[in-house]
Amino acid sequence: MVRGGGGERVAEAAGATGEALEGLRRQIDEIDERIVELLARRHGVIQRVVALKKSAHLPIYHPAREEYLISQRRHQARQAGLDPDHIEELYRSIMRQSRVRQTVHAATTAVRPGARVLVVGGGGQMGSYLARWFRGAGYVVGILEVNDWGRVKTLCEGVDLAVVSVPIHATVGVIRQLAPHLPGGCVLADVTSIKKTPVDAMLAAHRGPVVGLHPLFGPSTSSMDKQIVVASPGRDDEACQWVLDQLSAWGNIVMTVNAVEHDQAMDLVQAIRHFATFAFGRFLAQRHINLLRTLEFSSPIYRLELGMVGRLFAQDPALYADIIFASAERRALLKDYVESLADTQALMATGDRAKFSDEFHRIAEWFGPFCEQAMRESSFLIEKLVERF
Repeated sequence: MVRGGGGERVAEAAGATGEALEGLRRQIDEIDERIVELLARRHGVIQRVVALKKSAHLPIYHPAREEYLISQRRHQARQAGLDPDHIEELYRSIMRQSRVRQTVHAATTAVRPGARVLVVGGGGQMGSYLARWFRGAGYVVGILEVNDWGRVKTLCEGVDLAVVSVPIHATVGVIRQLAPHLPGGCVLADVTSIKKTPVDAMLAAHRGPVVGLHPLFGPSTSSMDKQIVVASPGRDDEACQWVLDQLSAWGNIVMTVNAVEHDQAMDLVQAIRHFATFAFGRFLAQRHINLLRTLEFSSPIYRLELGMVGRLFAQDPALYADIIFASAERRALLKDYVESLADTQALMATGDRAKFSDEFHRIAEWFGPFCEQAMRESSFLIEKLVERF
């Protein structure tokens, strides 16, 4: 009887627990439904924001507004006893989705309706990417490829913007061949990753507005949201402004930088970085390293670094040869880099740990506060990589 009574009490307790759990689950479902409803309401307000931005030709991305919102939500999270990092990640995801939605709408709006755009090299990857965006916004888009020079005069008639999107080594020659056929008021732009030489060539060959552009992203990018485009002024900035406004309307962040400063930055950001990646991949190939086996022992950061090496070799070698060896100044800098490696080899040959530590500390001091920022950003990427794989 006692055992039976105990069993009944256990059953009753289990039943009460089940009912309580079911009630709590219903509350969670109701809250989740409410969250979705609130997100839908938020989206409705965003649609109104999109309409206002489109009518005023305002950029999609408003960094100050976004950072203010994040700060407010982090403060609210602390007050509510929640993890502010988690809330920040949640809201950055929500805001990115909002920007992408705004960009989709903006992509169909032309800042200069009815304008004619000619993309030279429009059959290539970046050229076809840009042509697709201009066409999607309602511009009249023409393509000039290698076999089209016989009808270049016809293709250039009435053109408001000509974009040269060809390999770096061919850019100057194409500019000289194209410019005599362009209307005087046509904006002439290029999208190569060096700016001084192309801008000078455009200024010399074309009497109208000139601007150098460098999209810091590839043609595989699905959205222009927060993508950076460098604009190097050439001539008649006012006449070129509608082109920059169109890029901003698509979600890009347009940075105006003179051509010389741009090229000096790209010597480091692109040439040295790509060359170092190439050299590391070449070393692995020469040693016949078993990549799959090393991945079994790899930390997330090694996998991330190796992924960037593999990414390089998955792409067009001609493109990277153009970037790495684009100018005499760039090749001279690469020579300095290789000589620096020789100095480092001398340090390695001695096996002097104390000297290595001293050098390490000296360099860390030079990097300064960026070290802490780099730790935060790389840790974020590593966590995402762990989640993914």
